[in-house]
Amino acid sequence: MPNAITTRSTILQGKHFELDGPELQVGDKAPDFDVVDDSLQPVNLAKTGSGTRIFSVVPSLDTPVCDAQTKRFEEAAAELKNVKIYTVSMDLPFAQKRFCGNFGVKNVNMLSDHRTGSFGRNYGTLIPDLRIESRAIFVVDGDNVLRHVEYVRQVSDHPDYEAALAAVR
Repeated sequence: MPNAITTRSTILQGKHFELDGPELQVGDKAPDFDVVDDSLQPVNLAKTGSGTRIFSVVPSLDTPVCDAQTKRFEEAAAELKNVKIYTVSMDLPFAQKRFCGNFGVKNVNMLSDHRTGSFGRNYGTLIPDLRIESRAIFVVDGDNVLRHVEYVRQVSDHPDYEAALAAVR
């Protein structure tokens, strides 16, 4: 059907929720965004660096799968010397900083999308009805091209960590 509008959704606690934004594909240019770090400093795509980056997107750090996802990438950071890893959520920067302090997360950088939701809208992970992000992983290379994209259909499921890490090796 020409001009058909398709909606994308994710599943959270057995309910379908519509996602805002595009479904990105490997080979697409990584969209820009406007978030803040845990010191309330503005961060956009350019400020994340020019090398390989992993953007690990989670609904909330204070849930078991999000906690495990962030800790898994913290472990991986030790072996990935030239890769920057970011966790993106709607959590307030203060909550992100508390999480990192409580669990010794030192190598994963926290980015909060709470102000504008631009990361979620631009990367297709925003659940507007709940104002949280859906679980996803994006690997971006030094030319800002997406080398790995995973949208986790059921928010309570873990992403494929090994596929994301293989994309950066």
